[in-house]
Amino acid sequence: MTLPLLEPSLSGPRIVPVLVLDDPAEAVPLAQALVAGGLTTLEVTLRTPKALACAEAIAAKVPEALVGFGTLIRPEQFAQARDAGARFLVSPGLTDKLAAAAKATGLPYLPGIATVSEALMAWEHGFRELKFFPAMLNGGAPALKGMAPLIPEVRFCPTGGIKAENVREILSLPNVFALGGTWLTPADAVKERRWSEIERLAREASALCPQA
Repeated sequence: MTLPLLEPSLSGPRIVPVLVLDDPAEAVPLAQALVAGGLTTLEVTLRTPKALACAEAIAAKVPEALVGFGTLIRPEQFAQARDAGARFLVSPGLTDKLAAAAKATGLPYLPGIATVSEALMAWEHGFRELKFFPAMLNGGAPALKGMAPLIPEVRFCPTGGIKAENVREILSLPNVFALGGTWLTPADAVKERRWSEIERLAREASALCPQA
């Protein structure tokens, strides 16, 4: 089975803001601020009661954004995400049931891995683009560099603990096609709806990396 990949769909800087939202009224202007700052690939995590509604609102009302739904941990969430407008899917780990549910959607999927053994399991399921998570806790750039000669066909989107100062080093690795982070959307800035500040952070992040 040939599985769709996320990387060919990326446009612009290879940084994916990871969003934790619980208010649909904040979701659209936040996404618009990130897009205005040059970051058009967004991951909305399904970690809060209203996260699905937030993700659906962004997918419907911010057409410039490539919206993925993350923190998918139950098989039924994959079809829900697809039906709500997801363009790609992300989970923090991988099981046989999650792999089957992801394949059934026909969408690009980034299963989370933290070790070479987990990466090989994902490989056996047919996945060639993986989420390295939590990235900094599991060794960051040195760990990814160490994996490169062992599984050269696999490419990663690391997330978890990444800050602006880590971006250039991580994106310089040949087995990294993108990275994700929450530093672009500080909780206080979102709560106080300081969209201009978030647009500025997005522009600063955009300047840190080459175009995909």
